[in-house]
Amino acid sequence: MTAWSTDRTLSPGAASCFGSLDNIFSLTGECVSRDKVSDVLRVEVDGSSYYIKRYYHAGNTWRKWLGFPRIVREWKNLQYFSQWQIPTAAVVAHGAQYTRGIFQRGAMVTAAIPETQDLASLAKKKSALLKNSEWISNTSSQLANITRRLHQNAFTHNDLKWRNVLVDNNGKVFLIDCPNGLFWIPPFLQYRIIKDLACLDKVAKYHLSRTQRLRFYQHYVQKAKLDNQDKRKIRKILAFFDGRE
Repeated sequence: MTAWSTDRTLSPGAASCFGSLDNIFSLTGECVSRDKVSDVLRVEVDGSSYYIKRYYHAGNTWRKWLGFPRIVREWKNLQYFSQWQIPTAAVVAHGAQYTRGIFQRGAMVTAAIPETQDLASLAKKKSALLKNSEWISNTSSQLANITRRLHQNAFTHNDLKWRNVLVDNNGKVFLIDCPNGLFWIPPFLQYRIIKDLACLDKVAKYHLSRTQRLRFYQHYVQKAKLDNQDKRKIRKILAFFDGRE
């Protein structure tokens, strides 16, 4: 059984190009990444750029037999982001093929977000933007709001690293790449929230001042003055990767 869906707003050329799972697996384009189970292509159609992520099998044995392939989780998570008004890449086509209930292959197509850079790339090249206090404040507050919205929905990204945060030329922040995101219930939720925040701070501590990092947390919790509970949480965030790096 194959289930495939495309966005009705696609241009005629894109609708034809992305019209079926067979079409998707026959496409060629710029190879962005490749591993044992998947690849990512960048293609141009009707003057617009798209990213195609294709999975040739489910990967881990438990995913294969329990029906939780990464590609399915990824497009569902991006759809959640849109529902929660979190800026992200628009999913314009997605689907999967199963044989007797076992995942065989799947793919999704996302529209490229123009004129963006990820925070990790900016850090790697020591961008002057990371020395611009106004840019940092704007980016930090948006990212804090995005992170809080995730956690308010009992959802954590589980790979909330700088490479998965994009900023465009107008300073708008986007969250991408979330195949590992999951909903959690207490007490597991709090641990995962700490992990998300620690992942963000893992790079931030080398590029931002302590004051800037503290302001991010204040935006996240929406408090001008932190209480003892916040201080305990901050200590857990700072200590999360101790002994793991």
